[in-house]
Amino acid sequence: MKFTALQIAGILEGEVVGNPNAEVYKLAKIEEGTPGSLTFLANPKYIHYIYSTEASIAIVNKSFEPEQPVKTTLIKVEDAYQSFSKLLEYYNQIKLMKSGIEQPSVISEGVVYGTDLYLGSFCYVGQNVKIGNNVKIYPNSFIGDNVVIGDNCVLFAGVRVYSESVLGNHVVIHSGTIIGSDGFGFAPQEDGSYKKVPQIGNVIIEDNVEIGSCSTIDRATLGSTIIRKGVKLDNQIQVAHNVEIGQNTVIASQTGIAGSTKIGKNCMIGGQVGIVGHITIGDNVKIQAQSGIAKSLKDGEVVQGSPAFAYGDFAKSFIHFKNLPKIIKDIEDLKKEK
Repeated sequence: MKFTALQIAGILEGEVVGNPNAEVYKLAKIEEGTPGSLTFLANPKYIHYIYSTEASIAIVNKSFEPEQPVKTTLIKVEDAYQSFSKLLEYYNQIKLMKSGIEQPSVISEGVVYGTDLYLGSFCYVGQNVKIGNNVKIYPNSFIGDNVVIGDNCVLFAGVRVYSESVLGNHVVIHSGTIIGSDGFGFAPQEDGSYKKVPQIGNVIIEDNVEIGSCSTIDRATLGSTIIRKGVKLDNQIQVAHNVEIGQNTVIASQTGIAGSTKIGKNCMIGGQVGIVGHITIGDNVKIQAQSGIAKSLKDGEVVQGSPAFAYGDFAKSFIHFKNLPKIIKDIEDLKKEK
């Protein structure tokens, strides 16, 4: 899909300096620009690239005045970075502007769906599923029985949504993620074996949630595993049965949350964090990467380590950790002096 400088300037309310009919069909960094690409200049450190870039169009701040000739057509805007971000969002919307039901695909009995549905090839939609307006479900996805999907949701290729799961509006789920698989529930038996405990609850994902690729959110044993509004989950995250994650919390990749733990709102959790089950993490908590959380945390705590403790104490202690061999030697020397 091609766009002219004039069209882009119209979207961004900018001014064209150069050829208004210059066309672009791809995006590039300013230092890697080639003919047909669109780039932007926001950081002064990259100004020298504006004179050598081969990009056909560059978005720049209105305040920018070239000190030597430029080959690229300029679009001058109030804020080049924000304008480029706006353009990326616009471009992404166009890319996702698909509709129609591709074949082969299966739509089971009792399914109800709204306007502008896109259902990619090799998808399966189970019985009594309800799908809202402007939903995009990409190829090779599975939607189990009695699932509810709200408006403006996007499920990328290979997503699995097990039965009874409920998705709100504006939910985005990336490829390979599984919603509603069985929780890890097994009862030990006298002979040393384990008997599976049926997992008959569901998963509820509220509005404006985005979940990265290859993550797993388990259904509850009873009741619901709940992901509240505005939560953002990275790739490869494990959320166990009956966990609740509070509004606008963000969690980085490879974090694992054990069953029945409650996480508050506006928390920030780094990558590779392990959180035990049946604890409560308060609001506005920050957990540094690779921490191990073995007890409940109060509102506003900032922790690091495994087991995790106060971040300030960890930073001070780390100095001693590094100097431990020297500290031990000093102690031994003091003993010898006695």
